[in-house]
Amino acid sequence: MREVYTMPFSHEDIFSGEAGEKIPYHRMYGKQYCVPALTVYTPEEVEELRVAAEAIDAIYSKVMRFIQRYMPDSFLEHPLGIDPGLIPAARMDVVTGGITRQDWIIGEAGLKCIENNTDTPTGIPESAALESILIGRTADQAWSAPSAYMDARIEDCFRFWLTFYAEQGLEGPVTFTSYGEHVEDRTNTAYLMERCREAGYEVWYAPLEELEIVPGEALYHQGREIRLLYRLYPLEYLIGDRDETTEVDIGAALIELVYNGQLGLMNPVQHVLMQSKGFMAAIWSLYERNEQTPEYCGFTLFNEAEMDVISRYLLPTYFTAEPFEQSAVPYVAKSYWGREGRGTLLLDHTAVQDTAEVVNTDDDEDDDEGVTAYYENQPKVYQQLVPMEQAVIQTEDGEYSGYLLTGVFVIGGRFAGMLPRVGERVTGDMAYYCAAAVREPMNDEEEKEWKS
Repeated sequence: MREVYTMPFSHEDIFSGEAGEKIPYHRMYGKQYCVPALTVYTPEEVEELRVAAEAIDAIYSKVMRFIQRYMPDSFLEHPLGIDPGLIPAARMDVVTGGITRQDWIIGEAGLKCIENNTDTPTGIPESAALESILIGRTADQAWSAPSAYMDARIEDCFRFWLTFYAEQGLEGPVTFTSYGEHVEDRTNTAYLMERCREAGYEVWYAPLEELEIVPGEALYHQGREIRLLYRLYPLEYLIGDRDETTEVDIGAALIELVYNGQLGLMNPVQHVLMQSKGFMAAIWSLYERNEQTPEYCGFTLFNEAEMDVISRYLLPTYFTAEPFEQSAVPYVAKSYWGREGRGTLLLDHTAVQDTAEVVNTDDDEDDDEGVTAYYENQPKVYQQLVPMEQAVIQTEDGEYSGYLLTGVFVIGGRFAGMLPRVGERVTGDMAYYCAAAVREPMNDEEEKEWKS
């Protein structure tokens, strides 16, 4: 059972001031999202997470480069599920490192990374800002914030990206975009925009719905040409976007600008390769066939240390459920582009065990059924199921017993922060955010006083 420190404050006590301004979506879908409590980690756990997360990030980048350079388009389109319209830009050799969030289970099997959001991770203001606010309200110097350096990591990442793009001839203001009316996405985007400004760059915000594109020419906002774009909008959605009035394929036109060197995108298009959950099965397949890679490309892909990292921190993941069904091992079926638990099923060899609890945000039953069908009808990968650690938190609706999923941000290749969420066995958009905190080791005198 994970230790949780419940703060002696109500939700309103915490979120009526600065915390509520930083996280205006502290309530979502008519219920509490952020709770006034701390998820307690030991210094040793956080250090292992840091080392492991950075090592996994490096492996993701290495496999991404291998796929870009050695695998045919047919592999990207079918086993990875990449839309053909994204493939040319996804092969572009852009700098590695970006804004990503891995999801980890800490349990009986040790630390296990179960997936990686490499395209459009959210939860950034919660970790970078709210975590330290909550710890600051404890008046207890024994706590430290594991996400304390997240702002600096974000600034470094933008400097790295924008130096690279400047070398390609792409300079000028950086435009940040998301759906303007989506409070969570806009807040996450605005937070990154301010860090980019603090890094020394001119920035603008443009709601996604106000962007205009002239195919083959440029992307515009209110007549201003955009050369550098951060977008909190998934690429698998973007590539299918079409203006029904002008009949312009908006997504295809934008990706063409990227491919032709007229637009610098952040995260870069290559991140869509790693966002596909098929990528996890590709890593495991390459791991199991590591000794055969010299026959294919002339070198061994993974060294001994990388093989150890994969075996220790990743889980067997396949393009078929057969290995688990034959051995009667419980497993998870995950849709390639599933988000917030959508399209995820927990199974054993006989039946479905659990699915995500997903909310309908607009009371439109037909639309809700369409969203469900979108995720359920996608191709899937199959991953070994490992038990999640339980945690009990106090909410406005009373005591809640759930399961802990620990998000770990890796930004620019470096550990940046943590996003603990407590929810059901499939973590969906109804999970609670419960900030991470590290209890610092006490000296003998402090420990004696604490126990007295």
